Amino acid sequence: MAIIREMDMDNFVVNLKETIKNLKTPKVLVIGDLALDEMIYGDTERISREAPVLILQHTHTKYILGGGSNAAHNVAALNDRKVSVIGIVGDDYQANDLKNAFKEAGINCDYVVTDKERKTITKTRISGSCSQSVTQQIVRIDRQTHSPISTETENKIIENIEKIIADYDAVIISDYHIGTITDRIIERVISLAREHSIKVIVDAQRDLGRYKNIYSMTPNLPDTQKYVGFYIKSKEDFLRAGNILLEQTGAENILITCGDNGMVLVEKGNKYTHIPVFNKSKVFDVTGAGDTVTAVYGLGIASGASALEAAIIGNIAAGIVIRQFGCATTSLQEIESEIPENINLEN
Repeated sequence: MAIIREMDMDNFVVNLKETIKNLKTPKVLVIGDLALDEMIYGDTERISREAPVLILQHTHTKYILGGGSNAAHNVAALNDRKVSVIGIVGDDYQANDLKNAFKEAGINCDYVVTDKERKTITKTRISGSCSQSVTQQIVRIDRQTHSPISTETENKIIENIEKIIADYDAVIISDYHIGTITDRIIERVISLAREHSIKVIVDAQRDLGRYKNIYSMTPNLPDTQKYVGFYIKSKEDFLRAGNILLEQTGAENILITCGDNGMVLVEKGNKYTHIPVFNKSKVFDVTGAGDTVTAVYGLGIASGASALEAAIIGNIAAGIVIRQFGCATTSLQEIESEIPENINLEN
């Protein structure tokens, strides 16, 4: 176990605080599967006579940005809203709700493409309460189109990327494998990013080897294990898996998120760093935590932070949002206030 010594810790924390302040500077472009979380709440009234189901008296509806939209929301909450999204919506009322949610969050959605043949990705959660203190999710309804996007839609997405990518300091690709991110889009994004010296950070759930010559990737542990084909339990396993991804993607580093075991950063040169969860005592809901890590990590990279500094900040941010229900965001002030007194890093 390699622990940063106390005399070094003071300087490290000072530098980390300065890095956090710099997060508000970069402009970030998020490309991916843009989703809306529709939260419908009601009070339990009685059992229906039509079927053995609850009748809820509707109280309110809340719209939350999910999927790639959540990654953009986390960036916007930290960098004075210098973030744009590119993705797909359908020709439906959910598209308007999603765009309105983007605008309320200060996210530029002018380059989102409308495809009349597809549904706006929407997860509707219906929750009921029988008292003021207990709310229970009853059912979730998912709307999405699983078929590949059309060539026409793909061309429009690429055209929009070509129009604006040069204005950004980093690109985050958020690939939930719902159809937005095609091989052509990946190749064009990476080619343009390299042309303009823009770093690309990828959050993908499978087919990790599709991404070539990127800066970094942030897969979770189960998806990493599925891709490399073996269980990852030890430092040696992480290094082996990380080096496979480094070789196949050409990335500079791989950040593997491990739930309540924190995260592992594998860098070129066989470098391994385990970053633990700093506060396990207040976990409420892990929904969207991976998006937060990718967003804050990517924002840190764009601001000039090292991969390790950006990973630690992303770890702190994720530790904050999991104390809230659903996809959530945090602030620069919250992140700075949550820097632990001692940061134990295993190398």
